[in-house]
Amino acid sequence: MSKRKISIEDIARKAGVSHTTVSRALRDSTLISPKVREEIKQLAREMGYVPNSIAQSLQTQRTNTIGVVVTSIADPFFSEVVEGIEQIARTSGLSVLLSTSHRDVDLEIAAIDNFHRRRVDGILVADSRISKQDTKQLGQIAVPTVFIHSQTQDPPEIFHSVSVDDCLGARLAVEHLVSLGHTSIGYLGVSDRSRSNQQRLEGYQKALSEAGLPQKAYWVAISDEYNVRTSDVFTGQQMLPKLVATGVTGIFCYNDMVAVGAVLACQELGISVPQDLSIVGFDGVALGGYLTPPLTTVRQPMLEIGRSAMQMLLDLLQEKTVKNCVLSPYLLKRGSSAVVNNRRK
Repeated sequence: MSKRKISIEDIARKAGVSHTTVSRALRDSTLISPKVREEIKQLAREMGYVPNSIAQSLQTQRTNTIGVVVTSIADPFFSEVVEGIEQIARTSGLSVLLSTSHRDVDLEIAAIDNFHRRRVDGILVADSRISKQDTKQLGQIAVPTVFIHSQTQDPPEIFHSVSVDDCLGARLAVEHLVSLGHTSIGYLGVSDRSRSNQQRLEGYQKALSEAGLPQKAYWVAISDEYNVRTSDVFTGQQMLPKLVATGVTGIFCYNDMVAVGAVLACQELGISVPQDLSIVGFDGVALGGYLTPPLTTVRQPMLEIGRSAMQMLLDLLQEKTVKNCVLSPYLLKRGSSAVVNNRRK
């Protein structure tokens, strides 16, 4: 049989005081003298008393929990973002509840609604698909909510956001390939993350334009398959041959996992990276460093993204004024990109 939990009544009976006195002492009420407070706390520790978090939340109107919605726990990008969230949450005495949306707006709304029912103090939503028209399904938003990398062109104004300058990141990637002598540069994108894909495509196009290089429609390959279970690695594997057939010598990929798929496809096709084809990713996930060759990428400050979003949520909980935050990525040069092989130009 399980051991019965010690209650406040048990402590009061042992200490020879009222239930109210024990309750106030455990809450550090100034109505109880410091000496009595410490004696009761010590007795509670000796008896193995565990506070009832549900009862406490009813008194304080806070549960000290934060809800986090990500698209998939299998995506290494989000694992590092969540680590950043937890670092700040932990130091603030908050627990993190995690849910997944699988890039499905209905699942995302259901996850947010579930967090509301659990009375979380705030919510962080990564890669959100929620637009202004979807807010009717959410009803009244009762807690502060922060978006991380929203994927809609018209995110609701009632939410705050933390994002990365996708356009700048794409320009860094293409400018790097241009600096290596590449003049025929392709873009391998995805269709189900409309906002970030569009901004990275725009950055790619601007960098080519500024370098005075041609832009050809068939140098852009964007997967038109919308399947929440299709991995980005598979997308890279599937789309790479189409781009290679156009004669490009360098490819900028939407993210690192797409780039991983592209590298795998190159191995299957007998294409040497970077001797025959240079590949640049986007994100900077740890896996890219273990590829052969290691992946050149545009690194997002993933820990900082998580920390910034969590800190914004804390500020909102304290009713402070906050501003939406856009962080800058940076280029991480590795072995998957090299000076263009003139024999392939």
